[in-house]
Amino acid sequence: MRRFLPDTFLILLLCTVALASVAPATETFAGWFAIATNLAVALLFFLHGARLSRDVVVAGLMHWRLHLVILLTTFGLFPLLGLALGYLPASILPKPLYLGILFLCVLPSTVQSSIAFTSIAGGNVPAAICSASASNIIGMFLTPLLVGLLFSIGGHSGFSWDAVSQILLQLLLPFALGQLLEPRIGNWIRSRKTLLMPVDRGSILMVVYLAFSTAVAEGLWHMFSLRDIAVVVVADMLLLGLVLLLTTYGSRLLGFDRADQITITFCGSKKSLASGVPMANVIFAGQGVGAIVLPLMLFHQIQLMVCAMIAQKYAKAAHRPAVLQAEPTASVA
Repeated sequence: MRRFLPDTFLILLLCTVALASVAPATETFAGWFAIATNLAVALLFFLHGARLSRDVVVAGLMHWRLHLVILLTTFGLFPLLGLALGYLPASILPKPLYLGILFLCVLPSTVQSSIAFTSIAGGNVPAAICSASASNIIGMFLTPLLVGLLFSIGGHSGFSWDAVSQILLQLLLPFALGQLLEPRIGNWIRSRKTLLMPVDRGSILMVVYLAFSTAVAEGLWHMFSLRDIAVVVVADMLLLGLVLLLTTYGSRLLGFDRADQITITFCGSKKSLASGVPMANVIFAGQGVGAIVLPLMLFHQIQLMVCAMIAQKYAKAAHRPAVLQAEPTASVA
């Protein structure tokens, strides 16, 4: 039953949203908190850059077909499915929540969970590390561009070219500095994963609190009902289910081996909360960011629960042939 329970981070996210609902950041405190949040996010991406080994990048880049499939899924298939959901009437899926779903569709893949599930399932871990990291780097350029393109198709606004420069300054520059210093500090940072975990989660919680503080002040919880949120959950599940099916069977049709199929399935189906929330804060500055990130927060938990079950099934399937081969030997003995 544990796989169906929310993880600790989701509970912290819900508590953060609750705190922002009853005690939102306002006026002077909000300004100082925004500065602290930007610094925390910059530190997060600096650590991501410093953790990523050069050897892993070089080894992973050799598998270009796999990376191409994952990138096309992340930045091609997902946005097309998101546009298809736009045909739902606003009476079923309110416009602000639909924009949130469309935004999550153009986000890069996760890093930590993609690698973790690939490892559990017996996939190509070096390729997963390289692909997930490349997705986040490319997403810093591509996500704001796709937001501008897809939102303009639907007649929506919310993008400016200034957002690209701000994202590069806040996310890419710290990441690049981390990569430059990786030969000196990479081993030290990788050996202290538990110690540095609060930076990962704390920076996201800070951005969520700031985003929902603004949204609550704009009347977020008076705009949507429980039915609206339930529709978002169903839409998130539909998106994830379709992408999992297409990546699982599509990778087989393309002739990838089992390890690469697993990598494509897990890296191609993820959407990054760590990158998505800071990007939303920049791209949609001055707008209802809370409604934009709400579908992403729900998708985050759904993908963790579903992919945990799939990873365990892959692991059991890999273990089964070894057991079957061992049984005849045991009976002869």
